Amino acid sequence: MSSDSMRAVKDCASGTIGGFLQVFVGQPFDTVKVRLQTMPAPLPGQAPLYTGTLDCVKKTLSKEGFRGFYKGTTTPLVGVGACVSIQFVTLQAMKRYYSELNGPSAQGFLTNSQLYLAGAASGITNSVVSGPVEHIRTRLQVQTGGAPAPKAIGGSVTSAIAAGGVESAAVVQAHTTAVKEAAAAASSNGAKNAALYFSGPVDAVQKIYAQHGLRGLFKGQAVTMVREFQGYGAYFAAYEYLVQRAMRLENKERSELSTVKVVAYGACAGYAMWTTVYPIDVIKSKLQTDGFTSTTRQYSSALDCARKTLAKEGVAGFFKGFAPCILRAAPANAVTFLGFEMAMRLLR
Repeated sequence: MSSDSMRAVKDCASGTIGGFLQVFVGQPFDTVKVRLQTMPAPLPGQAPLYTGTLDCVKKTLSKEGFRGFYKGTTTPLVGVGACVSIQFVTLQAMKRYYSELNGPSAQGFLTNSQLYLAGAASGITNSVVSGPVEHIRTRLQVQTGGAPAPKAIGGSVTSAIAAGGVESAAVVQAHTTAVKEAAAAASSNGAKNAALYFSGPVDAVQKIYAQHGLRGLFKGQAVTMVREFQGYGAYFAAYEYLVQRAMRLENKERSELSTVKVVAYGACAGYAMWTTVYPIDVIKSKLQTDGFTSTTRQYSSALDCARKTLAKEGVAGFFKGFAPCILRAAPANAVTFLGFEMAMRLLR
């Protein structure tokens, strides 16, 4: 195996380890974030499904237990492992390209714009996998328990059926009488354990692909690519800038930087990403939990989603779920970079 191929394998393996750690640490925060992002706007005089982050946590815990925070984990565990490995393989390849372009006088250091473009390139390549992976995960995350839906895929289940009928079933844009009757029956009986629309990630992929093909699986892909370009551009630019700065100031090799610095820089990278792309992520989540057909979808495009969100919810609508997202940003991304850097040191 050539040296370039061996480096790519090491980058891939190290990225996968970082991805696994990211999922285990970040999934509960992400579940709360997605549920807040996609909950339906309450009607006049009606209380919102969740009043805030803590309310969402309490309701999820009381109705579904701790396992409720890890709904859809299988998909990101496999998918995010692949995504993060793709990110780091692309990033490292782009860094080597720019390093050769800069010549020996640069001593391997890249400019800020080069770091941003390297990160953005990793985001675009990553989006090929992250688009459908996040689509499936998001649909599973918003299933909080409810009546079985029919086999046809018309909309998405976005809210809980509470015991005793305290909260009504929120079956978004239900398109058959069967759905409505099933939801009503489940609500009146307090059906906590009613079958979910998708029994798991494989079931979700099979049903969506069977009725809507690849286009259905890649729903929201365009806005996902926009988010990944900017998000990972900022993400890796922030991390690599801080690493390069420390290497210069301390006159150390990358592998000699302390664990504390790696963790701190990873946390900063998470903040750099999410503070710059969060409104885009809200739109992505709404599109990916929207209906599949013209008769069931609420939004015709990302711009239409943005306009309707602004009209109905104001600017605050673009920041629903921001609190759990920011709480997640530090630990999830700190362990991602820690896992990657430690694995790279062991594999060298």
